[in-house]
Amino acid sequence: MGRHSSESACYTPRMLFLVPHLFPPARLLKAAAQDLHLPALETLLARGTRRPCPAEGVEAALCDALGITRQQDWPLAPISLMADGGAPGDAYWLRADPVHLRLMRDRIVLADSESLELSREEADALAAAIGRHFGAELDPQPLQPQRWYLRYSQPPDLTTTPLSVAVGRDIEPLLPQGHDAMQFRARLNELQMLLHEHPVNQAREARGDLPVNSLWLWGGGRLPPCPASPRPLYARNAEAQALAACCGTRALALPAHLDAQLLKTDGVILLDTLSHAGQVGDIYGWREAMRALEQDWFVPLRSMLRRIGPQGLHLVDPDNGRALHLHARDAWRLWRRPHRLTSMLA
Repeated sequence: MGRHSSESACYTPRMLFLVPHLFPPARLLKAAAQDLHLPALETLLARGTRRPCPAEGVEAALCDALGITRQQDWPLAPISLMADGGAPGDAYWLRADPVHLRLMRDRIVLADSESLELSREEADALAAAIGRHFGAELDPQPLQPQRWYLRYSQPPDLTTTPLSVAVGRDIEPLLPQGHDAMQFRARLNELQMLLHEHPVNQAREARGDLPVNSLWLWGGGRLPPCPASPRPLYARNAEAQALAACCGTRALALPAHLDAQLLKTDGVILLDTLSHAGQVGDIYGWREAMRALEQDWFVPLRSMLRRIGPQGLHLVDPDNGRALHLHARDAWRLWRRPHRLTSMLA
């Protein structure tokens, strides 16, 4: 996916806050931001400069910010494989995570993968059945119950969409693309029939749990070289921790709130508390998560605008492709008065 220069600048070295679903789709925004008053965020939105940025997901944004180059995909599969105890070697790896696809009236939607709560025994049994049926063509390695991997000696001609971007959305435009895509789609269609009859899924349905009815392929690549100068990374999720390990560092504990020390670094902070609500369209959850961000992050940031370094600070929503650029000089732009939250986040 190509980028304009203004978009590629989103992740250049400076203080970077990744806030997925800060700028949500119109339908969620209209319902969730109605009568929601967040004075600090409204001030920041009024004073700063809003720009487009790549809408390729958190994983892509983290790779870009940390200096990991895109291959056919952003190579999360070999990176997380290594963090999960695997040995990537020089092979090409794909994530093949177990998912539940929900048939709606006119589309198929990828359900929230966290709701699967797959056990180790279930994951092993399902993966073994898939491997027996397809052989080397589709033989997943379930190193973790929620994180499965496919190994190829030669890379397939395939580009994919990260799981975090696809959750809650119509999957049709997000399915694998490329010369080998139709072959993979045919296997996945056959896979759905295999999984439907599997005893693990029958038992899950009998007790009211979602069955695993497909795999989501994403994050393909070979293990990349480590960046020479990794940036500080503050995050909680497994992919961020794996990326930090690949860069020869570790993901630091996310502070409870913004403090002045953080503004002295060119660190990357992942504030992903809006992610679940944004993915599934949870109006109440999004509102409550925004209130917490306002109190712990946006209020302190508004009071410390003058302390932002010369490179500035970015608030980026990598799922919806919007960014807010802030500089110390914005503290003095008193004439830029806030408007309604719904209009400034649109």
